[in-house]
Amino acid sequence: MPRRLPPLNAVRAFDAAARHLSFTKAAEELHVTQAAVSHQIKALEEWLGLPLFRRMNRALALTEAGQSYVPSVREALDTLAQATEKLIRNDSTGPLTISAMPSFASKWLVPRLMRFQKRHPDLDVRVQSTTQIVDFTRQDVDLAIRFGNGHWPDLQVERLLTEDIFPVGHPSLLKNGPPLACPEDLRHHTLLHDDYNISWAVWFRAAGIDGADVERGLRFDDSSFTLQAAMSGHGIALARGVLVADDIAAGRLVRLFDVHMPGSLAYYVAAPPHYFSRPKVKAFRDWLFEEAERTP
Repeated sequence: MPRRLPPLNAVRAFDAAARHLSFTKAAEELHVTQAAVSHQIKALEEWLGLPLFRRMNRALALTEAGQSYVPSVREALDTLAQATEKLIRNDSTGPLTISAMPSFASKWLVPRLMRFQKRHPDLDVRVQSTTQIVDFTRQDVDLAIRFGNGHWPDLQVERLLTEDIFPVGHPSLLKNGPPLACPEDLRHHTLLHDDYNISWAVWFRAAGIDGADVERGLRFDDSSFTLQAAMSGHGIALARGVLVADDIAAGRLVRLFDVHMPGSLAYYVAAPPHYFSRPKVKAFRDWLFEEAERTP
């Protein structure tokens, strides 16, 4: 059964007028006109069907009904104020839930998270790894990082990182086994595939190589598995530059050849527009873009 509640503005006007026993002072507190307070009180009295004040020439007094109403009104307003303050405080601190693809989370986001935690120790970051699009109306997620074309209706979308596609392999492959001096040499190496990259067929065409068997090799459904296989020396992977930047810098992988292709997709930050004004979301969003600037 729905609650039968009086208009909140009228209740606030009543509370202020009851404390000051003055419409004028109540108006000053609420930053409205004296006429507005008087109108609100009258509307509340009509809604209740009871007089709340006795209006005298130069004085204002509570009626018996008004006196009995005051304690409950103040308790209700205090409870509402405390709940609002707690909600706002929790939106500046506490849990912050980020949704990201597993490959991006493991290869780019998680290795950098400590820097965010040092800057914002009062925020507890929770990373949800999934390839599914977030439903912000049903899921408790503050910000999503997604790989795609950036077209997600009803969300504010900001491009975080673009990338090139190029082959990578373990450094040992340059020293042992068949040579890797030019793209043609890939015919003699195991190719590693995943479902989120430009296909080897497209890359071989860009390199000007015809007739290569582009379907052979190992196939994975997640880029992080493909890159792990490359770091284990199992073959050559087509890598998205964002995901291998740290591994190349650390010497776990090497970039092969000069042939690369710009990716048609990119990494985006996405959330409902009003989320971006929330303090903890803004803090994480700003930090993400700082880290993106530092990514080779």
